[in-house]
Amino acid sequence: MSKVCAVFGGSRGIGKAVSQLLAKKGHRVIVVARNLEAAQSTATSLGEDHLALSCDVSKEHDVQETFEKIQSSCGNINYLVNAAGLNRDGLLLRTKTEDMVTLLHTNLLGAMLTCKSALRGMLHNQGGAIVNIGSVVGLKGNAGQSVYSASKAGLEGFTRSLAKEVAARNIRVNLVAPGFIHTDMTAGMNVEELSRNIPLGRFGEPQEVAQAVLFLLESPYVTGQVLVVDGGLQLAM
Repeated sequence: MSKVCAVFGGSRGIGKAVSQLLAKKGHRVIVVARNLEAAQSTATSLGEDHLALSCDVSKEHDVQETFEKIQSSCGNINYLVNAAGLNRDGLLLRTKTEDMVTLLHTNLLGAMLTCKSALRGMLHNQGGAIVNIGSVVGLKGNAGQSVYSASKAGLEGFTRSLAKEVAARNIRVNLVAPGFIHTDMTAGMNVEELSRNIPLGRFGEPQEVAQAVLFLLESPYVTGQVLVVDGGLQLAM
């Protein structure tokens, strides 16, 4: 049965791959990104009956407006995927406070806000599924990524807690924690050198993470879980 799916950060990288896979499965996809043109480009590429919206997830008013538009155009959503995220690496001593706030607001608060807005419709539907995109760095930590790691670790705690809150209402909440994936975020990295530390010997593809997201969205008896998609990287960290 076709579902209404909102993918935040759905215009590129992992979010785009998730949008493509959901559309391929016959679901109606709302591609949400800060850049409306990018969202429209992705939504158009998915075929007919898909929607593109612009939203800055760090701003509560933006998120509320976005869900009002989704509600009026598509009704309540069944699936929510939070793939919007920022990464600004740097040692803590050299990190500006405003950069810390920006990272936390986008990566952590943003997911909280979208989940809060999505839950109302899911409660009305008597069920739904949420997948947040974390990071293996949020589980293991990494020098030079303390703030990013904190935002993603917070997302894990939030996911598990929310899963407990809403399980009785047939709403499932899970987290996917990717390792090194070929996206804009990893474009400047030394792939050859970093791949030596990955047991499978390579970076992952966005489509491989999307498969894990789809599994969690569709699995009716899985909630409060962290699915690591990292080629075995955490084994070496």
